Amino acid sequence: VIRLALGCIFMAHGAQMLFGLFGGAGFAQTMQQFQQGPGIPMPLTFIAMVTEFFGGLAVLVGCLTRLAALGLAVIMVVAIKVHWASGFFLNLNCTPGVGQGFEFNFALLAMALALVASGSGNASIDRWISQL
Repeated sequence: VIRLALGCIFMAHGAQMLFGLFGGAGFAQTMQQFQQGPGIPMPLTFIAMVTEFFGGLAVLVGCLTRLAALGLAVIMVVAIKVHWASGFFLNLNCTPGVGQGFEFNFALLAMALALVASGSGNASIDRWISQL
């Protein structure tokens, strides 16, 4: 269940950043936002976008799950650092600049680390390959 939820969340978020799907900014605007906002260099932004989409896909189907989940965990550590100054809680009122905390990133980090520790489970490509 954790694998499916985490995979869907990261695939969707990666699709927003890479392709502009689901109301996302798309590739060029995300590159610009990450550079201007938190000052993340373009190559690292590209790695983050690709890792979120393809890492999410890998986690979703259970292929190289531990490695993909580790990549997603690293991204969440960076996201927590970026959101740290806003405190723990998310802003449910959507007031710009207020309360964009790291609680969601923390939950995703915990989910990713659980998969790093436990692997993908029985219903996965990893399991199928291990039985060959």
